[in-house]
Amino acid sequence: MNDRLRAWRGGPRLGVAYYNEYLPDPSRLETDLRLMAEAGITCIRVGESVWSTWEPQDGVFDLEWMTPVLDGASEHGIDVILGTPTYAIPPWLARKHPELAVVRKDGAAVPWGGRQEVDYTSELFRGYAERVIRAVLGAHGRHPAVVGIQLDNEAGLHLIHNDHVVARFRAWVAGRYGDVETLNREWGLAYWSHRIADWDELWAPGGNTTPAYDLAWRRFQAELTAEFLGWQAGIAREIVAGETFLTTCIAYQRPAMDDVAVGARLDIASGNAYYLAQDALDLSVEGAGGQWYADDVPQLILMAERMRATGFDRPDAHGGFLVTETGAASIANAWLTRPPYDGQLAQAAWLLAARGARLVSYWHWHTLHSGHEVHWGGVLGHDLEPGRVYDEIAGIGRQFGRAAEWLADAEPDADIGIVYAHDSEWMMAFEPPLAVPGTDAPDRKAYARIVGDFGRAAVDAGLQIGYVNERQLPSAVELFARFPVVIAAGLIAASDRTLKTLAEYVRLGGRLIVGPRTGYADDQGRMRQGPAPAVLGSLAGVRYQEFAALAGPVAVDAVSARRGVIAGQAHGWMDALDLADPDAEVLLRYRHPHFGRWAAAVCREVGEGTVTVIGTLLDREALKALVVEVAASASLVVSPLAERPDTVTAHSLVSEHGRVWVVHNWSPEPQSVHVTRSVASVLEDAAYGAGDEIILRGWDVRVWCEGGD
Repeated sequence: MNDRLRAWRGGPRLGVAYYNEYLPDPSRLETDLRLMAEAGITCIRVGESVWSTWEPQDGVFDLEWMTPVLDGASEHGIDVILGTPTYAIPPWLARKHPELAVVRKDGAAVPWGGRQEVDYTSELFRGYAERVIRAVLGAHGRHPAVVGIQLDNEAGLHLIHNDHVVARFRAWVAGRYGDVETLNREWGLAYWSHRIADWDELWAPGGNTTPAYDLAWRRFQAELTAEFLGWQAGIAREIVAGETFLTTCIAYQRPAMDDVAVGARLDIASGNAYYLAQDALDLSVEGAGGQWYADDVPQLILMAERMRATGFDRPDAHGGFLVTETGAASIANAWLTRPPYDGQLAQAAWLLAARGARLVSYWHWHTLHSGHEVHWGGVLGHDLEPGRVYDEIAGIGRQFGRAAEWLADAEPDADIGIVYAHDSEWMMAFEPPLAVPGTDAPDRKAYARIVGDFGRAAVDAGLQIGYVNERQLPSAVELFARFPVVIAAGLIAASDRTLKTLAEYVRLGGRLIVGPRTGYADDQGRMRQGPAPAVLGSLAGVRYQEFAALAGPVAVDAVSARRGVIAGQAHGWMDALDLADPDAEVLLRYRHPHFGRWAAAVCREVGEGTVTVIGTLLDREALKALVVEVAASASLVVSPLAERPDTVTAHSLVSEHGRVWVVHNWSPEPQSVHVTRSVASVLEDAAYGAGDEIILRGWDVRVWCEGGD
């Protein structure tokens, strides 16, 4: 592992994005750095958004304005992550080369005036980009304060339809299929007279209606993003010291983002962890999901887990991840201005730390006075004076400092793995199985809704989650060693290898929950022949021939003798499950004059393992009950809480000193909990014995330790 990253494993740190160049009075640099140091902020991100400041005219550079910032940070013991400024091109470049603008699906060019308007695959653009990268990193990349380089920022915003990119896609497809007859057969291009006789006949994606084509196009676009960041990494590694780490700020919802492919080119993964505050952080609230921000607590947990999983299969992956951006006072535009209630900043920071974050960095230090993001609240408001938000963040800094010894090299626990797949996400975006609630419009975020529902059920069940990207799916033996329970929901484009690995996981003794649409298509975007769901259906003793998008809620009845199974409602989608094996047990059945012939959930024991197929989306309580039932006999990490109130979560990490528990009360109302064994507070001088009652305040977070010294 990189030496500077190894040093960061001493516990979570606080950071901010700092833009001295945006300030009305940049001379307040010393004041800002002093306030940061006093708040326990030990890292700043700088420089990634201001190409036109670094290079105000073509070939004319102004590089020394950053020197006082770096020198001052060094004097205050603050590390710096220096960004390459390639995601926001200067107006002189846009004017000189309008052909560099991204072309959209409809053939229109993205107008200059925001950011990320440029086709970063263009060799012409890369000539200008390499010049500014080498200038900035050459001037400052080896400054003693600079510990890391951020490559670009939030890449993958557009699917790039420029002519040369489409031509490159044709060559990419030809390289994978070899000849046009193979492509015609594999993609089923006899349909609607789409057979091609020459690669030049492969149509542009703007008018495409073929699912296999779209899936290939999305994979290709994600490869372009990863290749672009890898290209930058190669330049940076020529210039900066070997111990300087490379990262990028990942916006996970970008359409051209494959975070695993990007993570493979970095030293450590990092990204955005934005969330709505105030009442959205009440665990009883169920958000809409599918946004670039979390609008309920389970989504924030899933967001952290997805970041942790980005680089998991690298040999040095146990270095955790960096949160390079999260909200301070508020996020986004004026209509989403919801400053956090007292205690909520600490709740979010500790949740991220509990799931492996080595850095929690706020966007940004001061609320901007000009530009598009003037309502995106920073640590300081427009008056640039410390206030409530600054004080709470300073309190977090003190807490992180006190907990550092316990959290050094700590690794999060996990009870249940959730398999996440870009291919299935992209395939469902092309033809969603769900409608936008209350409308007949397709919901392009359907995959996130399905995964979010099952993830929420796991959180409600009191389980600790771990993400497994399908690209990183390990052997069944390793999967079973990591997770006693696994969820595979919405994996419509699952490969044969994925399905066979999950089946073998069950045979080894794992408890598998299969959600709707899993295994219906293959990894080329084609509907499978044969019984559905493929591979896993025969294991579960279930199959289906029919399916339906549900026009409204449908009641489901518990028909199993198992006490944990409860009645509820199905919504959104239905895989019409029939029993195919007498050993399979129906858990839930639809209460409906037509749909009542089919099961909504079926379970079958396979040796020491079980497979449970849930063919629909269920209401929150019914799905939670099924997850609890499946996990009941699994070997889980047992929390010290005797009974867990519905608004309380408990996450744990293990270090050389023992296990640390981070316990949240996601509610404005106090909650009483009792502990079953001795724990001690990491943040204050307090210890509790078995049976002791502890009152969690509204929006409270506690950090306890057990074992060790």
